[in-house]
Amino acid sequence: MSDINPILSGSAESIAAYQAAIEQSTAAVVEWLKQPEMYQGKTVEQLRDRISLNFTEQGLGNEAAIGRAVEYFLKDSLSVHHPQCVAHLHCPSLVISQAAEVLINATNQSMDSWDQSPSATLIEMKLIEWLRASVGYPAGDAGVFTSGGTQSNLMGLMLARDAFFARQGHSVQQQGLTGDLSKIKVFCSEHAHFSVQKNMALMGLGYRSVTQIKTDAFSRMDMNDLAEKLTEAKAKGEQVMAIVATAGTTDAGAIDPLNEITALAAEQQIWVHVDAAWGGALLLSEKYRHFLDGLEKADSVTLDFHKQYFQTISCGAFLLKDARHYELMRYQAAYLNSGFDEEQGVPNLVSKSLQTTRRFDALKLWMGLEALGRKKYAEIIDNGVTLAREAGEYVAEQSDLELVMQPQLASILFRYRPSDDVPGGIALLNQRIGDELLASGSANVGVTEADGITCLKLTLLNPVVTLDDVKVLLSSVQQTGRRLSA
Repeated sequence: MSDINPILSGSAESIAAYQAAIEQSTAAVVEWLKQPEMYQGKTVEQLRDRISLNFTEQGLGNEAAIGRAVEYFLKDSLSVHHPQCVAHLHCPSLVISQAAEVLINATNQSMDSWDQSPSATLIEMKLIEWLRASVGYPAGDAGVFTSGGTQSNLMGLMLARDAFFARQGHSVQQQGLTGDLSKIKVFCSEHAHFSVQKNMALMGLGYRSVTQIKTDAFSRMDMNDLAEKLTEAKAKGEQVMAIVATAGTTDAGAIDPLNEITALAAEQQIWVHVDAAWGGALLLSEKYRHFLDGLEKADSVTLDFHKQYFQTISCGAFLLKDARHYELMRYQAAYLNSGFDEEQGVPNLVSKSLQTTRRFDALKLWMGLEALGRKKYAEIIDNGVTLAREAGEYVAEQSDLELVMQPQLASILFRYRPSDDVPGGIALLNQRIGDELLASGSANVGVTEADGITCLKLTLLNPVVTLDDVKVLLSSVQQTGRRLSA
């Protein structure tokens, strides 16, 4: 170990080392932000050959270690803030979110027990109360911040499973799974997030427990097919444990008919979990909040803030409508959430989470709301939805571009379609266009499928991107398509 203790502490030496490391890192980020390219354009092979691990016996020291990170990581990072970086639900971050990360990292609070994170615990609880009110849930604090949509969806499905068995007088927590598990089903649309299948496998029920419901021309769950499949399941002696509705599918941004789904589920006592990881941003919208009507009727909800809330990764939340269902996962440990603490009213959030050690990511959302205010937040969220509609109209006007689906949230599905046949077909051509743009470092455009059609995707989360920026990108798509066609 070097003569200077490397641990962050209140000593003069540690504070000086911290300031120097942060200043060096900040200066490097500032230079990287000035970089005009979206990406330096290195391939997998080039990066694999370039990156090496050279751990020495004595260590390089902070300055050299930071320098190597800048050289081998930062310079070769994709610039998600770049106006031509539109492939995924990967947002640029608020400046205030970056500031929050400094506070989160330096204090290193763990959110499992109050005595590790006193003020942080109460801030998170108050934010959960605020989010519940925004959804339309009853007053309360049943919910918790999570790492993102997959974990939140797991919590929703796990509690749905345990509530399903509890109604039959059986505790999964105490006794494990029982009965003919092949008869237990979860319904979701064919465009629901893959974490539904992933989580059902994780819970021991497998992919076969997931029944996919057909969707309409806008990728929304088809209510007729849902009703038919519920009837079929009953006839087969199957039991539907939960329906997972989606508010914002990954590609199309489709929002399932929440009012109709929750009404049908209520008739048959079926738990409804809504994956609103993307569409939940509309809770703050002034123009499009009504798209989420019916969300308040769901039993549980997933929200992500590292999508169109513009927070740094990771930052999500799980909301539970009825707090009594948290009893299904209660576990007490004397060293974290003792009965004595509970009697004294001490809040230990480990009781609400699948995680034990957990970051204080709620601080980012709190600081974002305080810094921007509701109106400004609404404006930057609404901007993406409005811009997608304007860009969709522009795409429809181009002779060699085809709009595959009308925009719903902040994404556009389209494809390059020349008038003449091309070798390998249009699907391969569009795949190659996406690959070429990324390889050149000029743009990152998504490549996906919609109803069997290979298409390109623009996800317009960035609130500083304009229609002119989108036109530049579409021009690059057209030019690349013409060159590859030739």
